[in-house]
Amino acid sequence: MAKRIIVVGAGIIGASIAWHLTRAGAEVTVIEADGPGGVATRNSWAWINASWGNPESYFRLRTRSMAEWQRIDREVPGLEVSWCGGLIWDLPPEQLEAYAIEHISWGYGIRRVDRAGALRIEPNIKQPPDFALHVADEGKVEPLAAALAFLAGAEALGATVLRDSPVKWLEEKNGRVVGACINDGVLHADEVVIAAGADAATLLESIGLSYHVDSPAGLLVHSKPAGEILHTLLMTPDLHVRQTSDGRLVAGADFSGSDPADDPQGAAAALYQKVQDMVIGADQVEMDFHTLGFRPTPGDGFPMIGRPQSREGLYITVMHSGITLAPAVGLFAATELLEGKRDRLIAPYHPDRLLKVK
Repeated sequence: MAKRIIVVGAGIIGASIAWHLTRAGAEVTVIEADGPGGVATRNSWAWINASWGNPESYFRLRTRSMAEWQRIDREVPGLEVSWCGGLIWDLPPEQLEAYAIEHISWGYGIRRVDRAGALRIEPNIKQPPDFALHVADEGKVEPLAAALAFLAGAEALGATVLRDSPVKWLEEKNGRVVGACINDGVLHADEVVIAAGADAATLLESIGLSYHVDSPAGLLVHSKPAGEILHTLLMTPDLHVRQTSDGRLVAGADFSGSDPADDPQGAAAALYQKVQDMVIGADQVEMDFHTLGFRPTPGDGFPMIGRPQSREGLYITVMHSGITLAPAVGLFAATELLEGKRDRLIAPYHPDRLLKVK
């Protein structure tokens, strides 16, 4: 008999888990409070990478997921993955060089480039850096399209997707999570997977579990569609910018020391001016709109993936870097849920390191 599993959340993590579970033979119901694609996924810059600032164990998880993106791109129609490469100079030169040395020693495909090399990779930079790093294997994906493609694939395999159905609470019986309550009543299952982003904390509180979560604001500006301007992803000291499959320039920035939510319209205008100042041709393209989302990140900055010991029938997946990690987390979660096998790459990210029982 097929295992009945509820996945709460239809962002890219929940959608990937649902696709992997359904493909493996589970009876899956996806519950999404809003429309498919969730909230954080829609507001992601959508860079597939194993970037700087992380320990080797997290680097290994991210590079494995980059490989899974290559695999899954051949299996799920409509993912729109583009392996365009990344051009990086968002650190001071000495830190950039230290990053290159470390990641090259780990096997990451980094190439050092000078000003002329940067212009060969991306001719439309107005002021190219004297020193940058090029990673040809990095990529981008259209986040909403990818989440919808996973969901469509899961539905084609037999999954049920309940849209606009917020979960009120998790249902417990004798210390085991047995379902989720929505407006129509309680849906029962053998396992409940929490992939609800910022809403995960509220759902877990309904069964007496808590954890510290940070939700920094993420502002993105989107231009009107244009012809091809950028060929690669640009990570600069002031902003990150890429071009979407429909021709929009999309840019985000680190707002350390300020909160773009205080004046999103002003912050968006200032950010897009930086795009126009940096990219040849961008001054001929108007800004169309901006989005302001919040990136739910566990308190120590790393994912929470797995079954908490304090509650049977529950599986938790909360993380930033959801775009990069989606295919690997989908695969590993499905394997653990259906076969009881936990991949060593997610061993450091068990939720019990952060969960508190009330």
